[in-house]
Amino acid sequence: MTDNPYRPFPAKITSITPETDCEFTLTVEASVDMTPGQFFQVSLPKIGEAPLSISAFGPDWIQFTVRAVGRLTNALQDLRKGENLFIRGPYGVGFPLDVLQDSNLVIVAGGSGTAPVRPLIRKALDGDLPLRSLRVIAGFKNRESILFSGEVEEWRKRGDVLVTIDKPQEGWNGPVGLVTEHIRKLALSDPGDVQFVVVGPPVMMKFAAAEVRLLGVPEENIWVSFERLMSCGLGKCGHCKIDSAYICLDGPVLNFTKASRLID
Repeated sequence: MTDNPYRPFPAKITSITPETDCEFTLTVEASVDMTPGQFFQVSLPKIGEAPLSISAFGPDWIQFTVRAVGRLTNALQDLRKGENLFIRGPYGVGFPLDVLQDSNLVIVAGGSGTAPVRPLIRKALDGDLPLRSLRVIAGFKNRESILFSGEVEEWRKRGDVLVTIDKPQEGWNGPVGLVTEHIRKLALSDPGDVQFVVVGPPVMMKFAAAEVRLLGVPEENIWVSFERLMSCGLGKCGHCKIDSAYICLDGPVLNFTKASRLID
C-alpha cells in the first residue's frame, strides 16, 4: 500500500480461472476497503495499465475478470499463480448500497457487465445486503460466452435469476432473447417501489433503460455503470470526461437522472 494515490502496489496472484475462450478471472492478495461497482487500475511494468472492475472481493483478496483483447490483457493471461501484477485504487463511485438496501431490486446485466454486478448479487444472496426481493436478468451472446457459469447455476437455485442467450442454440434449453425482451415481460405491481441496476455495453444499457422506463419506473430508481478509458482515476487527466462529468470520479456508477443527460 502507499499514501500516493498514483503509485501502484504489488498484488500476488493466487489463482487464475478460465471463464470463456477469451475471458478469465484473476484472484490476487490484497486487503483494501471497497464497494461493489468500483474499479482498480491494473498494470504490468513496461507493458501498460488499464481500469478493471472488481468482480468479487473478500477481506484479503480481490478478483478481476478480464477479457484478453489487447497488449496488457493478453500479458495478464500469460501470468502464473505466485506472480505479481500491480494495482492502485479502488477508484470511483460504486453501487449505492444504502439506497438499494431493503428495496425490491432488479439487476440487469449484459455480457461482461455481469462481472461488476457479481459482488452485488453475492451480497444480496448471502444476506449481507438485505432486500425485500431480488430478480436478476443476465444476457449473453451464446452459451459459450456465459460468465461464471457454475456460480450462475447456484444463483438460479437460490433466487429469481434468469439467464438468456441472444438466439436459439443447439444444446440450450433455457430462455432466449435479448435482455430487453425479458424486461418487457416483468410484472411490477408498484413500479415506483423498484430499484433497477443496469450494466452492460452502452447500446444494451440505452435500450434496457428505455424498457425499464416504459414499465413506469422513475429515472431516479435506475442505476447504470459506464465503461470508459479511465487513466488517472482521480478526475485530473480528463480522458474519461463526458460533458462536465469525470466517469472515474463521478462514476462509474451513475443515477440515470444524470447518465441519461450526458452527451458523449
